[in-house]
Amino acid sequence: MELKKELISVGKYLLNNQLAWGTSGNMSARINHEHMVITASGTFMGSLNEDDFVVTHISTGTQEGFRRASKEMPFHTGIYQKRADAGAIIHSSPFYSTMMACSNLPILSDLFIETMYYLEHIAYVDYHHPGTQGLGEAIAEQSLNANVIMMSNHGVVVFDDNINEAKMRLETLEIACRMIVQAQASGVNLIRIPEQVVRNFLEDSMYKPRKTMPNQHKEM
Repeated sequence: MELKKELISVGKYLLNNQLAWGTSGNMSARINHEHMVITASGTFMGSLNEDDFVVTHISTGTQEGFRRASKEMPFHTGIYQKRADAGAIIHSSPFYSTMMACSNLPILSDLFIETMYYLEHIAYVDYHHPGTQGLGEAIAEQSLNANVIMMSNHGVVVFDDNINEAKMRLETLEIACRMIVQAQASGVNLIRIPEQVVRNFLEDSMYKPRKTMPNQHKEM
């Protein structure tokens, strides 16, 4: 399955670029409206093979094969149910992003081109134990507000149309968090892009089609 090969490649990339470590993460990709493929429980993100995935029914959670899906499956299925545009999901705990998730430091989206686009919408959920239904429900609900969801004292979930765009969101987040933490430690004053310039970039620059969140439609 081509999706598995893509996820294996991304898993290696995440490990090699310090965006994942050990078994502290999971990934999935949508096969079709009803099914997804997700990393199995206990797998190492950087050394996946095609037997390390489980095909799972999105609505029922029914699993195929002999492996058991990641215990974080509830928020994967929840996001796919809430967001028809979600094609791939990454949950990881990179150092700087996780540091920010363990603090009250704000994540700034008005620093450079990629943050303006990929970090325009960031949502937050309170701490829940991993794999619980409460965590799954909280993340699924916040997926209506953002494609980047910070999990307090845990890590981050990102999702997008495909796995490469999800990877780009994660990498942009980690770079931004590293910049913010190191700037604060060094006494560097980060210069933020003015709000009207950010708005112009998102609406008129043609960098990428701007993402509109489902809950934005409800507010309009």
